[in-house]
Amino acid sequence: MKVILVDDEPVMHLIMRKMLDKLPEVTVAAAFTDTRSAAAYLSENADIGIAFVDISMPEEGGLSFAAKMENTGNGAQIVFVTSHKKYALEAYDLSVVDYLIKPVSQERLERTVNRVRAGRDSLRGRPSREVASGEVSELVITTLGDFAIQNKSGRVKWISNKSAELFAYLLLYRGKRVARSRLVTDIFGGMTRENAEKYLNTAVYQLRKSLEPFGMRETIRSENDGYVLELGRATIDYEEFERQASQFSHVEAGNAEHLLQVERLYTGDLFGSKAYVWAVHETERLAELYASFVQRLAEALTSIGSLTAAFKLLVKLHARNPLDEEIVSRLMKIHAQEGNKKGLTAQYTDYVKLLNRELGIRPSRSLILLYDSLIMKLSDSRK
Repeated sequence: MKVILVDDEPVMHLIMRKMLDKLPEVTVAAAFTDTRSAAAYLSENADIGIAFVDISMPEEGGLSFAAKMENTGNGAQIVFVTSHKKYALEAYDLSVVDYLIKPVSQERLERTVNRVRAGRDSLRGRPSREVASGEVSELVITTLGDFAIQNKSGRVKWISNKSAELFAYLLLYRGKRVARSRLVTDIFGGMTRENAEKYLNTAVYQLRKSLEPFGMRETIRSENDGYVLELGRATIDYEEFERQASQFSHVEAGNAEHLLQVERLYTGDLFGSKAYVWAVHETERLAELYASFVQRLAEALTSIGSLTAAFKLLVKLHARNPLDEEIVSRLMKIHAQEGNKKGLTAQYTDYVKLLNRELGIRPSRSLILLYDSLIMKLSDSRK
């Protein structure tokens, strides 16, 4: 996938190029210090997947640039890379994919790229159908690490946060009637009953208006004092991840890369930073499925000698669950297998310090014994 960089600071071009060069199948096609040159380039190059755009730039800023690109229908996805958190809400009013705060971490950048790639692959891989009966081109619904709906026509722009939340709620129960009373309690809790009812009516209206340009207004159907979401053809990322992760049985040279691609489907927790309270159980269920899948995959990769791939997976999991002793022990074992005594000691001591700082406890006896035995084996092997 080709990407471009738009930032008035040339040093950011160097930093982003270095980080993007580490991602497979990603090429920085061009870099610009002004939006006018970037817009001209995009108008002549329809194969650009992502434009990484700074918000604060001389002359025209990133927000204005993104709005113009949206109106032109250019296929490049916009990702803001900026030092200014204050623009986040305004940015998401535009059809941007993500909002990255400088300094950007490698893992965070990878999640964003994987999310865009998954959406593009889904749209490319399944033909759209726009017919007089009202069927629209197939939807790609992103819920992992973000929340967005798009098809080949573009990305849905939510009129309000509550209308987006309403769609998210109905999505988890699509095809089933959800009572108004349940929506009032879960989405508008804390309000008086009268106000909550009014806000629900408004949210339903706004949701239908948001979906109307995509021929989806009628997907929200009223039924027996409740609502039903009826989707046609749609690719939903959390379902796709769950389906493929559940099929995992073993790893061999022929399917290792495919399983690593399955892992990359999980680009963040359900609904990302929105973290809806009513979705907490589903969020935890999917997070546990991901953790289990990664641990099994890492173990299988280790068994066939793919230590580097296994180590990278476990590092990602460790970042999500730094207090998980099982992950730490797996990382220690890989360090030992690679003969990396320094890495093994650093992994163990960092964990000891973390436990003491966060919980005021020492590691378990089994981890202490594991560390001692691994160190002893490494020392013996060097004699």
